[in-house]
Amino acid sequence: MKRRARASSLEVDLFRLFEAPGSGASWFTLTGGETLFRAGDVADTLYLVRTGRLGVFRHAEGKESEFVGVVTPGQPVGEMSLVAGTAHTSTVAALRDSEILALPRDAFFAAARKSPDILAELARLMVLRTRDAAGGANDPSVFGFIALREAPIRDFVERVAEAILGLGFTVQVIDQTALKSAAEWFGRVEDSHDFVLYVAEKSETAWAALCARQVDRLFLVGAIDDAPGLPPIPEHPEAETHRASDLILLRPRGAAISGTPDWIKAVHPARWFHVAEGDGADESRIARLVSGTSVGLVLSGGGARAYAHLGAIRALRQVGTPFDFVGGSSMGGIVAAGLALEWDQDELEERIRDAFVRSSPLSDIAVPIIAMTRGNKVDALLQENFGEVMMSDLPLPFFCVSANITTNTYRVHCVGKLRKALRASISLPGVMPPVVDNGSVLVDGAVMKSFPSDVMRAQHRGPIVGVDVSRARGVDSRTVNALENPQSWWRWILSGDWRQGPPIVSILMRSATISTSAELAATRAATDVLIMPELDGVEIRNWQAFAPAVAAGEAAAYQVLSSLDGPITHVRQRRADAASEAAEPEPIPPAPEPRRGRRRKGG
Repeated sequence: MKRRARASSLEVDLFRLFEAPGSGASWFTLTGGETLFRAGDVADTLYLVRTGRLGVFRHAEGKESEFVGVVTPGQPVGEMSLVAGTAHTSTVAALRDSEILALPRDAFFAAARKSPDILAELARLMVLRTRDAAGGANDPSVFGFIALREAPIRDFVERVAEAILGLGFTVQVIDQTALKSAAEWFGRVEDSHDFVLYVAEKSETAWAALCARQVDRLFLVGAIDDAPGLPPIPEHPEAETHRASDLILLRPRGAAISGTPDWIKAVHPARWFHVAEGDGADESRIARLVSGTSVGLVLSGGGARAYAHLGAIRALRQVGTPFDFVGGSSMGGIVAAGLALEWDQDELEERIRDAFVRSSPLSDIAVPIIAMTRGNKVDALLQENFGEVMMSDLPLPFFCVSANITTNTYRVHCVGKLRKALRASISLPGVMPPVVDNGSVLVDGAVMKSFPSDVMRAQHRGPIVGVDVSRARGVDSRTVNALENPQSWWRWILSGDWRQGPPIVSILMRSATISTSAELAATRAATDVLIMPELDGVEIRNWQAFAPAVAAGEAAAYQVLSSLDGPITHVRQRRADAASEAAEPEPIPPAPEPRRGRRRKGG
């Protein structure tokens, strides 16, 4: 099941092209951490990886660097921009010491004119790489685990390796005994296994430094009870550009999680994970993270329609779907926060019912100077359910999204107090007062990003399950009738409808969360499993419509799950395997044997 890059005639032809006398090609080395080219640079050279590994990184303004994939020996890099005649769109850097062959653009096209098949094969490779980006091919496969604590971490890494084996992959753990091995030995081990895990204890500084130069991605492993410490590896001046390090904090089983913000300040990890040592579920989560089978669940905003998320989660849990990353916008963020706290299904549904069904959150109506409600009831509900919990201390990685109307950008919340982030994420303009944070005015995340599946994609490489309730009609027939024929204020009070807020709330909520068709299509395309419940009968502010919305979410989830041909954890792997098989040239059938006629008697 080794997920190595496909060998093809293109690789053979390219090596022959680069190494031909008089080709104009040059040879140079990149040390681990050194940049080959940056996004925006002129694409005037075709590169070929001779040895080593390169990482491809995409940068978007205002966002963290996103890891795109690995380029391994025998693969070209920079070919798309070279052929298109455009500037590079990504940054490429050496993940380890690498040898690179370079061929100027003019020399490449001159050679291609003599051998047109090279261009055709290169075009084929570009198509395959586009498919691979969606299927998860060329993901990191070599990981380093470097201890920040005195106690050994080898047993923990071995248990992670056992869990990787259980997922159907091959894996090899390498320790300090390989310190003096030749580079070719490391290459052979990596070529013969799906994943390789390097482990370095805190005292093994020379080995830790080698591991840091050898791997695609680093895990720094500390103990949550210890004082934060720095890793025993030298810093590279461009480390923040591409050398992504994650933090794993181990704790005894049953111990509470606390103190993570101090670790984050000391280590500056890209991501952080909590593991109860010896807990099979937590260690399996790390195994899924390594193997690209971790599952991210992203939940859209949608007011009362977000009750449908509970039904979808119920169905997903019934079929054994693990949740490794969770996030959402607006009400989707509220539900996702319950998952991040590891509430079971009964507790999750009961808390949401108490907070939003039995206690209408929009009933503290105010004189509409800033908003239609004071927001005090929502503040109290958030305090009651989430208290002073810090997001970085949640058992599961979590994010929610708010819209910064001061800078006209969205903000991804993953640190700080959970209830404050959620308060910003659900602050619908005109309905609830906004949150002011360091001079920025934050409102409901659904204003700019109702379904943040692209945010989830930037956080992990595994499958994404999305539940999107934004498809349903925004204003139902009852509300339309109420707007055409508004009842008097005293009838409105006597009917009890005031608990949902006045009808104008529906207009404000829907107007503030309208997304373009193009944006919805793009965010939905970022998911691997998309669940879209039918909720036309559930009005956006009808907080009493709990049961029908939950039932709709459960039904929609089961319908989607029944169409899958395997577990969600491996959906991207199945897609990559299918694309690989489709790309393989059909074998040439053997020539038929000559037909032999029946011999006639007496002939």
